[in-house]
Amino acid sequence: MITRKPLERRVAVGPLHLMVYEWPGAEPAVFFTHANSFHARCWDQVVAHLPGQRCLAVDLRGHGQSDKPAPPYRWRTFAEDLVALGEALALQGAVGVGHSVGGHATALAAALHPALFTALLLVDPVIFPAHVYGQVLEGEHFAARRRNEWPSPEAMFERFRHRPPFNRWKTEVLHDYCQYGLLPAPDGTGYILACPPPIEAAIYAGATTEAIYAELATIQAPTVILRGYPHALNAATDLSASPTAPDLASHFAHGRDVPLLNHSHFIPMETPTLVAGYIRDLLAM
Repeated sequence: MITRKPLERRVAVGPLHLMVYEWPGAEPAVFFTHANSFHARCWDQVVAHLPGQRCLAVDLRGHGQSDKPAPPYRWRTFAEDLVALGEALALQGAVGVGHSVGGHATALAAALHPALFTALLLVDPVIFPAHVYGQVLEGEHFAARRRNEWPSPEAMFERFRHRPPFNRWKTEVLHDYCQYGLLPAPDGTGYILACPPPIEAAIYAGATTEAIYAELATIQAPTVILRGYPHALNAATDLSASPTAPDLASHFAHGRDVPLLNHSHFIPMETPTLVAGYIRDLLAM
């Protein structure tokens, strides 16, 4: 699959600058938001199946080539960043596509700024059952101990390609994840993760602090929710299982639930063609 090369633009959002990638094309635009510790270019293989369509993807704060303020990280801030980006880019009536934390941010942004999106595709969004919120997650998240230093993107790819959950991913997606998920190390030797482990852990730490169900109920845009297989007994450490509330679609005015029980939480990485198909359906509405 030949992918289009995007334009790159750093956009001011308050005191920060966020990196936005744009593939020019026909309106309406499709706006992609990635998962925690990932980056905008993880969407390249989905975009490749949307030829001729205007697509945009952002590196969230703390990720990729965007600015990385020190923790804590409040989840609502990600949605507020999307709203500010929409205003800076004069974006209206887009199809919002968000995965994981990006799904949470996309949904909340749709509630905060209704003109931004006309339809939503939330791919295994991190929106837990209502009773989970208000809990405080104790201790350091294991992501804080993630390996941070790598000799090259190729070494990272070879390390991951046969290990779960990466062994379920399309090879091209794993290449993109490694190629764009590393930055040159400050000391000039090798590479470091573009999302520092302490930031990734801090984002997980804030996952259950604030429910957004009241805001979700105000969203009028058609919303499709793709869900992977549910949590097993090792839920605390199983990042491949779906974190999405099983009844989430019922909290939207026009929500539709699509269980994909043969897929993990990493649906866009495992089947970009399927995700692109749901986007095309929303574009055709």
